[in-house]
Amino acid sequence: MIIEADSLVKIYTLGGSEIRALDRVSLQIDAGEMVAITGASGSGKSTLMHILGCLDVPDAGRYVLAGEDVAGLSSDRLAALRNERIGFVFQTFNLLPRMSAIENVELPLMYAGRQGVRPMAEAALRTVGLGDRMHHEPNQLSGGQRQRVAVARALVSNPALLLADEPTGNLDSRTGEEILQLFQALHEQGHTIVIVTHEPAIAQRCPRILLMQDGRLAQDTRSSDHVPLGHI
Repeated sequence: MIIEADSLVKIYTLGGSEIRALDRVSLQIDAGEMVAITGASGSGKSTLMHILGCLDVPDAGRYVLAGEDVAGLSSDRLAALRNERIGFVFQTFNLLPRMSAIENVELPLMYAGRQGVRPMAEAALRTVGLGDRMHHEPNQLSGGQRQRVAVARALVSNPALLLADEPTGNLDSRTGEEILQLFQALHEQGHTIVIVTHEPAIAQRCPRILLMQDGRLAQDTRSSDHVPLGHI
């Protein structure tokens, strides 16, 4: 099991009032699943994503990521856990503009102190179909190609979890479709993927949908006949 969350609570104070961004959320995600977390603005999906990605910690409850209990970890260990176990894909790509595609992909490995990183970065870029764009800088790439670089960077350390936050939000519909098809291919290769999206049409492309509402997990839907990628 990759994700095991039990009764997660996250409380924010705003204007003297307490807001329960997460209210006793429990869920499990097995290795190899492709899951969408969806819901309206303010539903708690972003807060849940931050906790699942070890970018924040719950005020109460238990969270175990790939066998490691996150509760009580230091900020340094949380950062190391993110680097070791999670690959992030963001809506805004988050690529360094003056570095080539392959240099951007090498960064997580370099931060982890890995040696001989160039072949691993090359392999990751080939996986996402950018074997011929390795030495291009972001401003020389299309939006879809930049997102593919971001996916390659997320995959290069072979993480337990690929966490994508609105990965098609800055892309046109055709390019977004290409990225979704890439995620499907990665899922078929056995990667565990969680996509956070406010768009129902994207959520419906996943075999499992977690619907957040008012800080709670309102629905956990699994379907063997979900809308396949490549069709909408």
